[in-house]
Formats: sequence, structure tokens, C-alpha cells
Amino acid sequence: MTFTHHEQTSQPEHPFAEFIRILGKGKKGSRPLTQDEAYRAMTLIMADEVLPVQLGAFLMLMRVKEETPEELAGFVLAARQACSLDDNGVHVDLDWSSYAGKRRHLPWFLLSALLLAENGITVFMHGAKGPSATRLYTEDMLGHLGISCAQSITEAKQQLAQQRFSYLSLEHFCPKLHDIIELRPLLGLRSPVHTLVKLLNPLNAPCSIQGIFHPGYRPVHQQAAALLQQPHAAVLKGEGGETERNPDMDCLVQSVHEGELSDETWPAVFTHRHVKSEQLDPKRLSQVWQGVVEDEFAQASVIGTAAVALKLLGKVNTQQQAQALATNFWVNRLKNKKP
Repeated sequence: MTFTHHEQTSQPEHPFAEFIRILGKGKKGSRPLTQDEAYRAMTLIMADEVLPVQLGAFLMLMRVKEETPEELAGFVLAARQACSLDDNGVHVDLDWSSYAGKRRHLPWFLLSALLLAENGITVFMHGAKGPSATRLYTEDMLGHLGISCAQSITEAKQQLAQQRFSYLSLEHFCPKLHDIIELRPLLGLRSPVHTLVKLLNPLNAPCSIQGIFHPGYRPVHQQAAALLQQPHAAVLKGEGGETERNPDMDCLVQSVHEGELSDETWPAVFTHRHVKSEQLDPKRLSQVWQGVVEDEFAQASVIGTAAVALKLLGKVNTQQQAQALATNFWVNRLKNKKP
């Protein structure tokens, strides 16, 4: 981008400078962006009309103060528009974001999603790999379950039609956001993009489920989903930040149903805490599915996570019914078929 320079006047202000100033004008002068300002700021970012120094300043100012629901909603609307995500022509029941990666336990939530798919629920999962060598990311784990990741929206739609499940990496449907996530090793911190991608819902599913790590983000996601008029959404503090219920702990799920916000606690399944495995062997995912290995923590995690999703989907009315239906799905799963 070039700016005209006149000898008598200073360089004109860049259009993006307004947004940096709003966020950074000191303790008394700064304020959050409105939803419209957030939308306009992200529109400029997505159009590559922002200089690298401006993007870095903006991301870190947002990171320090943390996003409001209005800012998140504005960011998401701009990103959806820039990535042409509104008209997708495919029916998905459940949008499932997977951006954190697992460190302490295997990604048992993958079996939950596949269990739902086996029982007629179409699940679209999207995510991105992070820089951590110690975390297990979904796109690397699915191969251990005999599932190949989609490489495009078109291929994702084909997989959804064939097997009711597909995983697509962010880089294949919104490369600009993926590029910003990739800045983490340079900035040393997560940015607002790590939060907004969870709310993208690329294929416009009526139900969206999200896991977060920091509990303070749970109501922000919930309220942003309401502002985005997401019909049904649930957010929980997931194991490792993924959408996975830890059966050793009570789990608060904050939801939106047709504009109404609600909170409910799902009780811990066990009275004792399980010791995490010394090593995480991805082969164990298929071994647990096939019944070759018995693992009470894994089984409770798979069933418990599927139960939260079933209640969100409106397949049941109570937690007890959700647990019973998810348990029934698990007991009757096709063990010999690759999940």
C-alpha cells in the first residue's frame, strides 16, 4: 500500500491506525472495539491491507486486554465473509473445533465424534496444528484411526456424505487466519485468532461445540455465539483445551439455545483422580475402540463427551438420558470396523 506524501504535510494516517489507537490509548483513554469496529478491523486484516507492524501491535493489544463477545463476533463475521464461508450447500449437524492439541491424555474426543457419526449425526471438525512438539494434534492422530484428513472444502463435503465425519485444517479453508496463527512462535503468545477460529462454524451447522482451556473464556464464547445468532452452541473447559469432558472432574457447560443462555454442571464420573499415562501411544485409540484394551478413563471420557453433544443436539432432554444414549452407542459400536 502506498501513501501520497506532500512536502508541507505529514504522511496521512493509515486507515488501520484508528483501531490500534482505540485499544492502546493508555489506561484511561483506551476501550474495547464495538462489534462494527472489530468487523472493520478484521476485514482490513483479511484483505492484506494492514502492515506487519500494525498487525503485531493489534494482536498483542487485544491479547493483553482479552476479547469481548462483541469483538469476537465482529472478527468472526469478517473472517467468514473473507473466506466465503456462508454459502456451503452441505448439511452438517455438529460443528466441532479442534485447535489445542492434547498433552496429558490421548484425544479421546475423536472417538466421541466418530461414535456420533456412526449413529447418524454428521460431524464436521476443523483445526490447526500448533508449534508444540509435545502436543498431539488431531490431523496427525486421525491416521491412527484409518481416517484421512480432507484437503479442501469439496473433499470435506464428499467425506461428510460418505462417512458423516470429516476433518479439515484451517489452512485449506481460511489460509489467512492460518498464517496469523503461525505467528505464535514470533510473538510468543496466542492471539485473538486462536479464539475466533473456534467460532467460525465453516459449514454453518445448527449446533456448535467448543472446548476452551481458560475458564474465563467460556462465557465470552457463549455470549459471542449468541451475538452471531448461532442456533445452538455449547462451550466447556475441555481436557487440555480440546472439546473433551474430563470424567475425573465436574464439567460446567455454558450453552446458547435460540438466543437463550444457560449453564449446567455435569458431575464427575469418578470419585478418584486417574494418573496420566507416562507415554501417549496413539495406537491405543483404535485398541480402545476395538475393545482390545480396557481403559475406564478413556471409555468414560468418550461417553461423557458424546453425552454433552447429544444434549446440545436435542436428541435427549436430561443428562441422565444423554449418558444412557451415549453408553448405548458405545456398547453397540461396530468394533471391527475402523471407527
